[in-house]
Amino acid sequence: MDHYDIAVIGSGPGGYVAAIRSAQLGYKTVIIEKYDTLGGTCTNVGCIPTKALLDSTHHYAEAHHQFSEHGIKLDKIELDFQQMYRRKAEVVSKNTGGLDFLMNKNKITRLKGTAGFINNSTVKIINGSETKEITAQHYIIATGSKPSSISGVEIDKKRIITSTEALSLQEKPESMVIIGGGVIGVEMASIFNRIGTKVTILEYADHLIAAMDHELGKNLQKILKKEGIDIRLNQAVYRTENAGSKAKVFFKDKNGAEGELEVDYILVAVGRSPYVKGLGLENTDVKLDERGFIKVDENSRTSASNIYAIGDVIGGAMLAHKAEEEGVFVAETINGQKRHIHYNRIPSVVYTWPEVASVGYTEEYLKKNNIAYNVGKFPFSASARARASMDMEGFAKVLVDPKYGEVLGVHIIGARAADLIAQGVIAQEYEVTAEDMFRISYAHPTYSETLKEAYLIASGQGAVNI
Repeated sequence: MDHYDIAVIGSGPGGYVAAIRSAQLGYKTVIIEKYDTLGGTCTNVGCIPTKALLDSTHHYAEAHHQFSEHGIKLDKIELDFQQMYRRKAEVVSKNTGGLDFLMNKNKITRLKGTAGFINNSTVKIINGSETKEITAQHYIIATGSKPSSISGVEIDKKRIITSTEALSLQEKPESMVIIGGGVIGVEMASIFNRIGTKVTILEYADHLIAAMDHELGKNLQKILKKEGIDIRLNQAVYRTENAGSKAKVFFKDKNGAEGELEVDYILVAVGRSPYVKGLGLENTDVKLDERGFIKVDENSRTSASNIYAIGDVIGGAMLAHKAEEEGVFVAETINGQKRHIHYNRIPSVVYTWPEVASVGYTEEYLKKNNIAYNVGKFPFSASARARASMDMEGFAKVLVDPKYGEVLGVHIIGARAADLIAQGVIAQEYEVTAEDMFRISYAHPTYSETLKEAYLIASGQGAVNI
């Protein structure tokens, strides 16, 4: 029986980063993955392929709606749906190939199969008809999550699908209902709306991307509606039906008024649940909470002292980069290092266009907790760079402590918000003041200047540039 210092179960962003950092620290490391490729949901059927399609469809939409304004005239614009999906697959393949390289470079043993605990120190790995047992001094569970559903909605992966199946469609749908207006819902809506699919979002809450600052969701709703997406808020879906070549969805609004739609596909995007099936946790001291997530302490250690868990399987924000931070954190904690993760300083991003990004406290949180704050808000429409690129939708908003100038939150909807938010993360991580942030030099013209102006306004000064 082989013995390892650290065994990582699951090879998503949390798992493969945990394995790499463990190996870098000198530990004999093994990573166990049941699928043929490494990378988990994010690399194979989540973050990476979605962004590939978002970029492809963005180019297609720009060619249709903006190129003529730039003086670019095209006689005919055609969509090659299969090529778009082939490119997506190539992007995924290159990323998974990169992970294989990193495993080999760091001398990490890779075992294929489904891992199940026999006890706290021993795991059985089943790969078809083959079984293997290993022991490890420490285990890191990084098995991720799977798409959730709601009562009355059965995902059949044919007409009633999740984002996973949507990334493998063989032809362009003519119509689609998306149940859920969160991150996955609005990104999928953007992809299919841009290529001509008639998209309807049914959202239970009264605004989109409900976990983020509400002003971001309201602004995004206006933009997506202008692009042709039918957005219906305060809708409770209670039943779906596979009707052969179509699918039907039944829902009620907050007043009880009934609604029904028939479309090519119903895409369920109501969140994700922890994946612990087959792990054999009942054979260990590991405990689950009432929602099925693995319970961990402040060091991501489970109730079994040698078993840690990270990423989606422990709950919190289900973000690839959050799992990566936890992977490094656990490896270094095992190594005796004293680290800490500030979860409020981990950014959230939505890759629509314009992009949406947020870090720190929302206005809703500050109001609820009676925390004083100043607001600085600057529109992209007043940015010279945004006007030059015809990306004038959105704004940058900063929330600042009125006494000391501490940056409490940064919220952006606008071009390249996903990249701009890193500046807000730095401000919070190193407790830089709003004055520090507006006194540094910003290149002109850039999208980042919207943040400089927002910091100025939050500090009681007027905007100085465009």
